[in-house]
Amino acid sequence: MNFISHFQGQPFATNKVESYSRGKSLSLLLLAPALALLAIVFVWPLLRYGWLSFHADSVITGLVAIPNGGANWIRLLSDGRFWQDALQTLRFAGVSVGLELVLGLALALALHQRGPGRGVLRVLCLLPWALPTTVMALGWRWIFNDPHGPINALLLQLGLPSQGFLSTPSTTWLVSVLADVWKTTPFVALLLLAGLQSIPTDLEEAMRLEGASPWQRLRRLTLPLLIPYLGLCCLFRVAQAMGVFDLIQVLTDGGPAGSTESLALYAYLNAMRFLDFGYSASVMLGMFLLLLVLSALVLVVQRRFQQQQELT
Repeated sequence: MNFISHFQGQPFATNKVESYSRGKSLSLLLLAPALALLAIVFVWPLLRYGWLSFHADSVITGLVAIPNGGANWIRLLSDGRFWQDALQTLRFAGVSVGLELVLGLALALALHQRGPGRGVLRVLCLLPWALPTTVMALGWRWIFNDPHGPINALLLQLGLPSQGFLSTPSTTWLVSVLADVWKTTPFVALLLLAGLQSIPTDLEEAMRLEGASPWQRLRRLTLPLLIPYLGLCCLFRVAQAMGVFDLIQVLTDGGPAGSTESLALYAYLNAMRFLDFGYSASVMLGMFLLLLVLSALVLVVQRRFQQQQELT
């Protein structure tokens, strides 16, 4: 009892609590501008879309928002075009993100190797990602133009007939995936390169001395330590691919026959071409909910991989 009472009057614990409180208050104060900006550019538009999705706001109503009792959501559930675009967007995101992860990992491993001109190669690798998407899409549209694009010109010189790459649904979809992979693979490689540089060289050197092959070092050391970075890349790219708009609009305009139309383009058409802002908000929120589900799946898969690596 005397021992406890001896320290009750000491200011150590009180000073520690006060320091922690001041540090927490300072952290919140420093975060306040970022949180305010996030609320302005994300939370407020999301709330506005939610409110607008329960209103009829179109040419029929004189562009005046009138409550319609959730008719937009009922229409969304029975809209075949929405679900078709959702499947097309999911397919686009799945294939493009999968290819970008594989190619980005290979590119990151190549750029991680020591050698002359490594800095120049890293800069050149980032050029596709640095280009504006609209400029890049116009370039790919010219490359696959029929019959004046360079690819069709080469086919004609070889005595082969020109191909309508952007007039056939299957090839148009492949061209859009190719353009997206070409542009955003450097972004994935950059994030994975940062992950590679965070791996201690001592671990790799120890495995090399034990006689592990490059494939064994990649499978047993590099990939397990890159799982958080792969998950981050997947989250970023899934969100971007699900919201693809400018690439599709410039390259294909959703055609031919709506075969490459994305959800973002469908929402844009409803708002800006059909002037149906209420239903456009419902489409955007439907896409947002779908993105939340995909993000949750990515996090679950990442956590399971990490748990398996910890067990092994």
